[in-house]
Amino acid sequence: MSETIFPITDAMQIADDDDVAVALHPLEAGHTVRVGAYMITLGQDIPAGHKFALVPIKTGSAVRRYRAPIGIAQADIAVGEHVHSHNLHTALAGERAYAFSGEKVATAQEAGPERQFMGYRRADGSVGTRNELWILPTVGCVGRLGERLAVSGNRMAAGRIDGVHAFNHPFGCSQLGADLDGTAAILASLAMNPNAGGLLLLGLGCESNQLDALLTRIPEARRDRLRVVRAQSESDEFAAGEAAMEELIAVMAADARTPAPLSDLRLGVKCGGSDAMSGLTANPLIGRMADAVTDAGGTAILTEIPEIFGAETLLLERATSRDVFDRLSALVNGFKRYFIDHGEPVSENPSPGNIAGGITTLEEKSLGAVQKGGVAPVSDVILYGERVAHTGLTVLEAPGNDAVSTTALAAAGATITLFSTGRGTPLGSPVPTVKIASNSALADRKPGWIDFDAGQALNIGMDAAAGALLDRIVAIASGESARNEANDERAIGIWKRGVTL
Repeated sequence: MSETIFPITDAMQIADDDDVAVALHPLEAGHTVRVGAYMITLGQDIPAGHKFALVPIKTGSAVRRYRAPIGIAQADIAVGEHVHSHNLHTALAGERAYAFSGEKVATAQEAGPERQFMGYRRADGSVGTRNELWILPTVGCVGRLGERLAVSGNRMAAGRIDGVHAFNHPFGCSQLGADLDGTAAILASLAMNPNAGGLLLLGLGCESNQLDALLTRIPEARRDRLRVVRAQSESDEFAAGEAAMEELIAVMAADARTPAPLSDLRLGVKCGGSDAMSGLTANPLIGRMADAVTDAGGTAILTEIPEIFGAETLLLERATSRDVFDRLSALVNGFKRYFIDHGEPVSENPSPGNIAGGITTLEEKSLGAVQKGGVAPVSDVILYGERVAHTGLTVLEAPGNDAVSTTALAAAGATITLFSTGRGTPLGSPVPTVKIASNSALADRKPGWIDFDAGQALNIGMDAAAGALLDRIVAIASGESARNEANDERAIGIWKRGVTL
């Protein structure tokens, strides 16, 4: 495919048959802009990132962007008029029936030069991008104990391993059934992430999320890098924790980075605080990274199921089998039913920040968001708390909430997560969480948060920007700190779905 360098203009149209264009900076009423074959005189002020009509649009007509409908016009819209929530509304409703069109045969894309990163190869063959000691509490009651131990652990680990980190949470007690099972599943899967070269499990003793039951979820092969402290059974639980950490650090200190091919990378992809530029710059660039990793034989993981609504057919068309198709369609419909059963519309998204940034409907947000998965065939669908089992693109059950979904990606096995944002956030997950700004203004304003400026693609072209982003990913996977790590922004969020006693 030949490179397309975006023109430096006032506005941008994705496809020739789209009905709207997006302002690349604030545009004033009366200003005339060239957009492809159109010369448009604006009838209203258009904020940066917002849409205006390229053609007359009648009330009740579908409005197209990304070559697909993003909603229904609620009034006649004139050429050059602002198109947003005052005159455009979602067409999403409830569950849908989907028709399987045949198995997608995975075909390798044109491969570039083989890339490597420096990672930690584990006993099970997986490769971590970090060699850290993770402290996981079974219950919130010992969460602060874990955080205090991490402070002490980092003093004893200095220069020996990549760090000691505790992941506090408020759950594990007073939970029932599937809700309790979800907490246990996510903690057990986090315990198996290749970035955790060692693991300290902290229990209280009386919690619902019992340590012994949690241990049965963790394979025996992992036990030599795992220690357990039961706080109620220790006369000095802090000293017991310190002793356990010293044992683990002594073992982990012998681990060393070695060259690993790109196929050993497990890439999580996520967006948060999107704006209208996210679907033009950051998300397509992340999609290229997902394709680079999956084309090499590696794994990419896409989640945020409510931000697939309205664009799910683009993923369903790429299912590698009828089984994958059926599980993906059931996952999408099941998530819609989850909303409906709680009395919420399936189109409640986008958020206030998204709307302020120019995104009007969930269809528009979803069509931009699914670009993070590139064009790779969908090889698997997994549930919340499960781990990746196949190479290629895996779709993971989780909501769009930033903390919950980034945690689910790490639990699924991601060793680095690419996080696009048009509004900015300091949030970090247990693994390096690489913030990719959709616009250069954000990158310039928040350099302490942002790892990569995707807005530069508007000037240098997507190929050049993709090459620069891949270089940055390889550097971070090899040990260079992501901004969330430099800022010590690491946390987990657990999906709470059930009754609390």
